[in-house]
Amino acid sequence: MFLHIDIDSFFASAERSVNDSLKHIPMCVGSRSNLEIFNKKRTHIKLMNDNSGAFVTPVFYSDKKKTFESYFVDEIEGRKKIRGIVTTASYEARKHGVKTAMPIAQALQLCPKMTVVPSNYPLYHKLSHKIHDFMLAHIPKVEQYSIDEFFGDVSGWIADEKVYAFAKELQTKILEHFDIPVSIGISKAKWISKLATESAKPYGVFEVKDIDSYIQDIPIKEFPGIGKGFQKRLAEHYIETLGDIKQHKSLFYSWKKPGIQLYGRVTGTCGEGINVRGDRKSIGISRTFDAIFDADEIKRRIMIMARHIVYMVMAIEVNPTSYYLKIGYEYGVRSKKTLTIDRLFSEKLFKSMLSQMYDEVAQHRKGTIKLTLNVSNFSAQHKKTLSLLVLDTDVSEQQLTKKMQILREKFGLDIIKTANEL
Repeated sequence: MFLHIDIDSFFASAERSVNDSLKHIPMCVGSRSNLEIFNKKRTHIKLMNDNSGAFVTPVFYSDKKKTFESYFVDEIEGRKKIRGIVTTASYEARKHGVKTAMPIAQALQLCPKMTVVPSNYPLYHKLSHKIHDFMLAHIPKVEQYSIDEFFGDVSGWIADEKVYAFAKELQTKILEHFDIPVSIGISKAKWISKLATESAKPYGVFEVKDIDSYIQDIPIKEFPGIGKGFQKRLAEHYIETLGDIKQHKSLFYSWKKPGIQLYGRVTGTCGEGINVRGDRKSIGISRTFDAIFDADEIKRRIMIMARHIVYMVMAIEVNPTSYYLKIGYEYGVRSKKTLTIDRLFSEKLFKSMLSQMYDEVAQHRKGTIKLTLNVSNFSAQHKKTLSLLVLDTDVSEQQLTKKMQILREKFGLDIIKTANEL
């Protein structure tokens, strides 16, 4: 039997676990694109990277205390504007129509008395890590699916008829130990247990005993992994519910691997078990901001983001050989560039390649609103042969990067900056 454990309104629950005054009131956690890294003054940025091989994107943060005014409110030409989006809303706030990803300004119009708390990702990461350890101490096989979701497999360890009672006991222990409410779905099939959690929320336990009858009338959009593209494809075949999928096995099998996998997951016949996530396969960072037309400023920001990626690369001691740059402009226009180079990674090399990539794809007449950088194809994993022609130079540059890493770990990521960041 599989358990799917989902932390109820995780970020909001995490804040409540350390601040009782937030309990039983409409509240939400909000965030906005962290542009603090682009400050020209030192901000003592640190990296939250405790789960380097797991589920979450590393978080850069400073110890600077956030308030609603300092974090969410910008003053533009003498007028105040509320920025940011709702990351997690409490159930009290949801009753007023507040939803995840809603602009905070809109959410406050719906619920004027709502308390908005600035996000505190170090708290959420540490708490998630502790809850994962707690799960491992109580369940033989555990998969951390996201920062607030876990799968557990108790097959052969707890009798099927006793799993519901075990789940209730686990739910109570988590609340007592962490002051965090969770909902739990139970099924003989992994992905049906995740679906069942939606029937358990908030703070409930729901067991699916008859998969066929349970999925019969559930809309296809409710199933994890069926995106809008696939929903449209299914609608063309008049498939609207998960029960409809059950009746079209030959159609899904004609779609080969994606169709067969989806059919198996929906019907509970996929046979998938717990997946213990391995090492990270890529490292990325993304930032969104108001439109910028100055090419020099955009390149400066790319170099700053590159420094942060370099820090992460050095922290987990990998050698990425593929670099990716994506530039988002106003009105949905995008440009991107990927480069694979079999050389020893260093800060100088990475920034040099990014500069070239930007010059090749930049559309200077359009306002830039988003930058995304990513590195992947770690040579240690793919056993690539590195270029010998520039090996001496690359070794020297990598040694310099490692020395800078030591200083940054001790004094902060912005203790050393290159000239193109200023």
